[in-house]
Amino acid sequence: MSRNKSAIITGGSRGIGRAISLELAKSGYDIAITYNNSAEKAEEVTAEAENLGVRALSFKADVKEHGSAVNIAEKVSDEFGKIDVLINNAAISLSGLFTDCTPKQWSEVITTNLTGCYNYCHTVLPYMLKEHSGSIINISSMWGQVGASCEVAYSASKAGIIGLTKALAKEVSLSGIRVNAIAPGVIRTDMLSEYSEQELDALREETPLNRLGNTQDIADCAVFLAGDKSSFITGQIIGVNGGFVI
Repeated sequence: MSRNKSAIITGGSRGIGRAISLELAKSGYDIAITYNNSAEKAEEVTAEAENLGVRALSFKADVKEHGSAVNIAEKVSDEFGKIDVLINNAAISLSGLFTDCTPKQWSEVITTNLTGCYNYCHTVLPYMLKEHSGSIINISSMWGQVGASCEVAYSASKAGIIGLTKALAKEVSLSGIRVNAIAPGVIRTDMLSEYSEQELDALREETPLNRLGNTQDIADCAVFLAGDKSSFITGQIIGVNGGFVI
């Protein structure tokens, strides 16, 4: 009896993570999502996925905690049989002058965004290595590629993800596992809530394609990188930014 492919998506209840989770479900993947605070939204995602005919799990988890990642990977493997895809999406942002960034704030951003990515790569990889197959997709940012004024901690965390992606891709490629990253541009999510419409218009005008991105733009790229049509792509940073960074 054939089985669906399966995917773990961290931060899968809202924004980019939600869009990726549902697009994977539409493509026939069983999905397991993590969330930290948005229990109701996580339930909505799993219900919508199940209505599409796939199995769906949700786990309340702080991606900073390695132990919870271990437990989730074990439960997903037991439930779905394999873990075919891992998408490290959970992240937080921080805006402000670098000199105002406290050690606690710095640690929170780096540990959530970069160490969180490590935690799930580290715990899911053994399951992929056993099967000699798998696709890991890390969500970075265009600011990880070029840096952003007043977003130093965020930029550093996302640049770290790019380094992790490239190095890990080299390390596990002979084991049949691909590792890539998506570097989104300005995407309409909750992270933009602090921007005024005037500021968003300015960002749109700076984007050569003359629009802001949406979560579906990222989801479509993620599904492509997850599947067989990208079987010769690894160690790459795919910019989905409307030409903002070239």
